[in-house]
Amino acid sequence: MKKILAFTSIRSDYDLLSPLYKLLDKDEDIDFKIIVSGAHLSPNFGYSVQEIKKDGFDILLEIETLLSSDTNLSRLKSASLLLQNSLETIAKFNPDVLIYAGDREDVLIYSMIGGYLGIPTLHFFSGDHAEDGYIDNPIRHATSKLSTAHFVTLEQHKKRLIRLGEEENRIFVIGNISLDKFEDFKPINRSEIKNYFGIKNGFDNFALMIFHPITSELALVDEYFENILLNLKDRKIDTFVSYPNIDQGNTKLLKVIDKYKNDKNFIFYKNLDRIMFMSIYKQSKFIIGNSSSGVCEAASFKIPAINVGYRQVGRYADRNVIFCTTDYNDIGRSIDTATSKEFIGSLNNLLNSYGDGKSATRAFDIIKKTDFKSTIVKSIDPLKVNL
Repeated sequence: MKKILAFTSIRSDYDLLSPLYKLLDKDEDIDFKIIVSGAHLSPNFGYSVQEIKKDGFDILLEIETLLSSDTNLSRLKSASLLLQNSLETIAKFNPDVLIYAGDREDVLIYSMIGGYLGIPTLHFFSGDHAEDGYIDNPIRHATSKLSTAHFVTLEQHKKRLIRLGEEENRIFVIGNISLDKFEDFKPINRSEIKNYFGIKNGFDNFALMIFHPITSELALVDEYFENILLNLKDRKIDTFVSYPNIDQGNTKLLKVIDKYKNDKNFIFYKNLDRIMFMSIYKQSKFIIGNSSSGVCEAASFKIPAINVGYRQVGRYADRNVIFCTTDYNDIGRSIDTATSKEFIGSLNNLLNSYGDGKSATRAFDIIKKTDFKSTIVKSIDPLKVNL
């Protein structure tokens, strides 16, 4: 029986790969387990470990690593706690494969553990790149250099990895697994959504806002966050607003949320049941903020997505995505464009370049038939990799 161990520290990376986890968990020839850490175990960020348990996965270990601090130093300390407190368990379980996704500091830890313990590692969503100058980009690429194989979304991501010196036979283009969860999904209707939140008036139509802090915008990140809220309020657009993630700067945004928490135009949430979140997502008039979801997922529903600020700039985007600055007026113009009949009509024939909803099956088939142990050694000189 093949033993596969996955890792997750935040709701976003769990949702990215949960369709694949379900396939691995159902296979009788696979012993699938997950190590859970970080924001999943924090009540301040929604205690989303409950969603993992609800999905029925076998959690090998829960590690409380998240420090109550809003600094980059705390992220490093959290990463060191993850390394120290997971090593023995991973070594004892002795998996055949390690799986992780994305570009947070955690994946760098996992890739090093796999390298030193001689365990093949599979890096999902590698090869992507944004030009926002955020530390996540070099973390993603450094993790790729330490990983055995790469499961990427687009051909351009494959090309980027080859330029980094990765051999082509290590790279598998499968599309974006996060899109799979929307396949055959039947959303909860709007009246049920209103009942869930106890909404008596409004929210017959609504938008979705997801905005996270990044280093280059820290000085004024609360102003940028409020600029979005003010534009939505001025236009009387009812909006579901996500709490920020655990990155530095989140406390500034929490103060803004506290300022507007009783405003009738907004529903602020920390964590939602997957079905509820997907129902809100699918029925939103538009997505606004700076989440990768707007770039990668919104096109599947022909929903306009407004990306505010530097985060996600440089990533491939379909024509439903509008990039704008953090300026109040520019945000307003972008909202007006996104809600115009002309722009909405232009998306009628849009297809999502990021995937077709069948990526998890592709990844599963590759994992089942591939002997990653045979390619774990990286001996080739990057100068000898054909570009």
